[in-house]
Amino acid sequence: MPEPAAWHYTKIIKPMFEAEAIDQRVLGRVITARGDEVIEEGYIEIKGGKIVAVGAAADAVADDKIAVLDTGGKTIMPGMMNSHAHLSWDGIHELSFQSMYDSPEIRAYKAAGNMMKSLRAGITLVRDLGVHNANLFTKQAVAQGILPGPRLLVSGESIIQTGGHTYWVCREASGADEMRRAVRDQVKGGADLIKIMACHDTLEFTDAELEAVIDEAHRNRLPITAHATYDSCIRRVVEFGVDCVEHGGSMSEETIALLLDKKVPIVTTFSALVMQANAEIARRFAIPEWKIAERQKAVGDKSRFDGLVRAAKAGVPIVFGTDAGSPAVEHDSIAPELDFMVEVGVCPDRLDAIRAITARAAKLNGLEDRLGTLEAGKEADFIIVDGKPDQDLFALERVAMTFIAGKRMH
Repeated sequence: MPEPAAWHYTKIIKPMFEAEAIDQRVLGRVITARGDEVIEEGYIEIKGGKIVAVGAAADAVADDKIAVLDTGGKTIMPGMMNSHAHLSWDGIHELSFQSMYDSPEIRAYKAAGNMMKSLRAGITLVRDLGVHNANLFTKQAVAQGILPGPRLLVSGESIIQTGGHTYWVCREASGADEMRRAVRDQVKGGADLIKIMACHDTLEFTDAELEAVIDEAHRNRLPITAHATYDSCIRRVVEFGVDCVEHGGSMSEETIALLLDKKVPIVTTFSALVMQANAEIARRFAIPEWKIAERQKAVGDKSRFDGLVRAAKAGVPIVFGTDAGSPAVEHDSIAPELDFMVEVGVCPDRLDAIRAITARAAKLNGLEDRLGTLEAGKEADFIIVDGKPDQDLFALERVAMTFIAGKRMH
């Protein structure tokens, strides 16, 4: 792997915030996220921050030495992962304005507040795709125990062509050598992945630039993901070798076949449309009436999602993301996205939507051996929900407890 970021060389005497992993047996309904498995009267057992047993409560071996947490029939499920979020955007103020005029200190406070909201919502991992390079410091703060937060995978600055899409919040570069330098700077800062903005109304990057930015990410053994929202852009970045597509959009059968062949997943992000189409919510965020009407029309026309639905049905992995921090999309808004994934058809049912935010998210992020399902040997990232999200996804608005590696975070 690349040389670690400079902060890794700091000697930490004592974290500012510490939590001990709790050895306990937790009783309740268990959604393991392994296929459609639901154990109506089940348990999970935690020791040393890891899951050591999962099963029917009646089969649990008696042990007077372990604490028992009886949830009273609440649902125990894996911690959820938001695989497309921006912790230093607040979801309230206009994106370009806050991107250009927020001070680094305010970005840090926003990230801190949004991590708290994420933990309360049951989010145990955030894949932060950038607001300038703020997420590099957010990751450092959590890793060094300066403040509590979810697990973080961060991109540093998203990389764009000079003057490209959202140039006011990304790292601009022109030419192959500058693209490589932009990647190397993110690597030096401690990025876990690289993100590029591959299109807006037009395709961005020359072939030489696109080849260079992808090659440099892979030379540094980092995955690279691309903002790509329509067929020609999606096909182009997948042909050049990206590892993931953000947002997605219209797609031909040829592009879907290419995604399948290259095993490239899509992180769908419907929340901006869904939340801004809800007039009551949108008005609270000062979304103008013309935009509300536009969003309502978009949400009402399910044909616009046909490419994503066909891709999902063909077997392209669909992973949960909200673009949290975008207007009207706060970091604790989870259920509307999941519900719409089922409504529009990229997930066939609620249990599959739950896998999109747990098991498939873990695989996307290279953590499927450690996280994403409740089974013995994995780390004890789990949540307790007051309700049955496999029957009503909006039960996820009632997260009672959040644990990361057996430590209670909420």
